[in-house]
Amino acid sequence: MNLKKDVCVIGGGVMGLATAYYLLKAGKSVAILEKAEIGGGASSSCDDMILLQSKKPGIALTLAMESLEIYRGLSDELGSDLGFYSHGGMIIIEDEKQLKIMEDFVKKQVSYGLDVEIVDRNTLFKKQPHVARYMIASTYSKSDSQVNPLMLMRAFLHNGLNMGLDVLRNTIVQEIKQQGDHWNVSGQNGIHVECDNVVIAAGAWSGQVGELFDIEIPITPIKGQLAVTEQIAPIGETNCWTAAYIASKHDPSILGDRSSYDKEIGLGFSFTRAGEGNYLIGSTREHVGFEKATDFKAISKILEQARKYFPIMNQVNIIRTMAGFRPGTKDGSPIIGAVDGFPGLYIAAGHEGDGVALSPITGKSVAEMICGVGNHKRFEELNLRRFAVALAKG
Repeated sequence: MNLKKDVCVIGGGVMGLATAYYLLKAGKSVAILEKAEIGGGASSSCDDMILLQSKKPGIALTLAMESLEIYRGLSDELGSDLGFYSHGGMIIIEDEKQLKIMEDFVKKQVSYGLDVEIVDRNTLFKKQPHVARYMIASTYSKSDSQVNPLMLMRAFLHNGLNMGLDVLRNTIVQEIKQQGDHWNVSGQNGIHVECDNVVIAAGAWSGQVGELFDIEIPITPIKGQLAVTEQIAPIGETNCWTAAYIASKHDPSILGDRSSYDKEIGLGFSFTRAGEGNYLIGSTREHVGFEKATDFKAISKILEQARKYFPIMNQVNIIRTMAGFRPGTKDGSPIIGAVDGFPGLYIAAGHEGDGVALSPITGKSVAEMICGVGNHKRFEELNLRRFAVALAKG
């Protein structure tokens, strides 16, 4: 099969689908090449959060807030229920050391416009009547939201197909050649796509795609394990995390004297209620390559802390577990933008655990870059070249 398109997107997860949608909306013709099934990677084995409180003050937080604003109208735009809810979120605080660090973190987030505050025990226990009584405080933001990743991908896909999107499943990209001012992308099963632009949106596998261009894309898989409960009534007003969850991403000193195993697997606590009534309990941050199996010891640790923080969980059944790969970079920030020396080549990957949260703003922005619309200078700090610059300085 030979196709001629304006853009070839490599990767059919939420990031690739969002990018394709906004390109199609801008009038571009698009093909997606996906090595397996649409959404078969991290996008179908993750939680559902648009979590703002975990974002570092700066471009990460700014993009998350902008993405949330897009989400507020996205269901109507796509003509589909996306399972979007804004129940708010709380980061529960166990001791004075955590409180001090979180006070500083919250102060910086407020300076960037996030509606978040530290609340006292009384407010915490009112909103979370089943949380452990030794907690001393909590953060609270009404902005933290969630969306169903599967419903989101289906909506992007459905709208894309209606606008002429070509989706080629089970098509591993084997060769990419630059010919003049365009690209020839060759995949399995005799698939050939001639295009002006290529977008690498292959999540944790983006580094492998980069090898076809002989460029290093420093994205590696970070495994996260989750446990899923039976459907139950809400046990609190908001979704919850702990300061240790934030620590696992930004400030490991909060972890204190936790066991070496807990630190090894990057154990953190997330506790979110899906729209169907199941709770998703996590999570780990493991550097184990593409080994995707869930592990009894790690899941036991996840459930042990869930029962510690919310004793009522001793009465709740776990119905399944799952694991997925966050596409992580060396500095924890995504890679977004054009690739120097390769006209027409773009990257939209490396969002780690924020792919669902940041997919609308990333897809929209990359589409605008390709179309030559808008000023995207702020994305310079997320460009792939930052790693080469850091290496040269080192």
